[in-house]
Amino acid sequence: VLQSLDPLPMHGPELGVQADDIDAPEIEQEPKQEVLENKDLHPSVWLSVMRRSHEARQKLLRLGIFRKVEVVIDTSRGEDALPNGLDVTFEVTELRRMTGSYNTMVGNNEGSMVLGLKLPNVFGRAEKLTFQFSYGTKETSYGLSFFKPQPGHFERNISVNVYKVTGQFPWSSLRETDRGVSAELSFPVWKTSQTLKWEGVWRELGCLARTASFAVREESGHSLKSSLSHAMVIDTRNSSILPRRGGLLKIHQELAGYTGGDASFLKEDFEIQLNKSLFWDSVLSASLWGGLLLPIGEKPTSIADRFYLGGPTSIRGFSMYSMGPQSEGDYLGGEAYWAGGLHLYTPLPFRPGRGGFGDLFRTHFFLNAGNLCNLNYGEGPNAHLKKLAECIRWSYGLGIVLRLGNIARLELNYCIPMGVQSGDR
Repeated sequence: VLQSLDPLPMHGPELGVQADDIDAPEIEQEPKQEVLENKDLHPSVWLSVMRRSHEARQKLLRLGIFRKVEVVIDTSRGEDALPNGLDVTFEVTELRRMTGSYNTMVGNNEGSMVLGLKLPNVFGRAEKLTFQFSYGTKETSYGLSFFKPQPGHFERNISVNVYKVTGQFPWSSLRETDRGVSAELSFPVWKTSQTLKWEGVWRELGCLARTASFAVREESGHSLKSSLSHAMVIDTRNSSILPRRGGLLKIHQELAGYTGGDASFLKEDFEIQLNKSLFWDSVLSASLWGGLLLPIGEKPTSIADRFYLGGPTSIRGFSMYSMGPQSEGDYLGGEAYWAGGLHLYTPLPFRPGRGGFGDLFRTHFFLNAGNLCNLNYGEGPNAHLKKLAECIRWSYGLGIVLRLGNIARLELNYCIPMGVQSGDR
C-alpha cells in the first residue's frame, strides 16, 4: 500500500549557485606532505591514528553536508608540540547551500522520474530540508521532509514529512490518493536499527475503470487513518541487490485507531533472508516473509491495508499482486499471507567476460511458494494454519540476472507456475 516519502539522498547534477562559486580561481597551493618524519613513532600508534582518522572521515561524509573530506597526518610542530606527537587535519569542502537533482528510480516492477530540491545543512548541524516530486508509471507523489540528526550520533535522528501520493493499482481497478503527515524517530539498539513512527493520512479511494467490481466500488470513498508503528531491522548482508553472504531480519508492527481516525487494526509482518557462498563462486539464498492483519472492532479491514502477493518480487510466474481473494477479476488482498523462496546464483556457463562485464551477470535457479487468504478470527490458531497451508501456489524456473550497480537488478526468467487456483492470473 502507499507509503510516506522518506528523506532520500539526492543524486545527479547539482543546480544550486552561491556567491563563492563565481569568485576568482583558487591559487594552487603547495602539495601537502603526508609522510611522517619522526622515526621514533611506534608502528602500532601510527596504525591506530590511521584507523581512527578513517572512521572520523567516514562519519563526516555520512552527514551528507560535505562534498569532499581529506585527511592530512603529520608530526607535531610549533612551540606546543609534544614529543612523538601527531597533527591530524581534516580539510573539508561543503556542499552548496541549495542543491537540486533529477534521477530515475526503479523498484517493485515500476519506474519513475524524480526531481528534488534540498537544503543540506539548514541550521549548521546537518539538518536537511528536502522537497521531492516523483512521476511514475503507477504513482505520482510530492512531499516536503525535514531531517535532523542528534549531534555526534548521526544514527539517532528525527524526521517530519508532509506529502501527497496518488497511485494506480490496476490489479484491483483501484485509484488511491493519500494526503498525510508523519513523524519518525530512528535510533540504533545493539546491532539493530529501530524506527518509531506516527502517521496521519486522509485516504481517498476510487475506481480506476468503469468495469470495477461492486466489491471495489463499496470500498470507494474517504477514510482517515492515524497509526503508530515500529520497525526493527538487522542487516548483515554485503549487498542489498545480489548479496553473497549475511542475513536480513525485518519486523514491522502497526496499530491504527487508538490515536484517532476511522481505521482500526493491528498489522504485523516480517521478512527473513539468509545468504551463503558455496563452491564455484555460487551463492545459495533462502527467504521467508509473512504477515497478519487483525481488525479491531466490528468494521472490516480496508482494501488499502490488506496484503497482496504475486509477481517478480514475491512468487514468480504469477502476475503482479494477482492471486488470492478476488471479485469479478479485481483482486481484493488478504488478511494473512506467507511466502518463501530458495535461490541459487551461479556464474554464467564457461565464464564469458570473467573479471569484467561478465561478472555482472549470474545464472539464476529458483523455487518460490506462498499463500494469501482471509481468516475467520472466531476459529483457533490451528484452523488458521491449516487454511494457510491449503491451496499453496508455487513456481520454479531459471533465468539470468543482471546487476545494475547497487541500485537495481534485472531478471529474465523462464517460470513454471504450479498450484494455480481459480481466479489466479
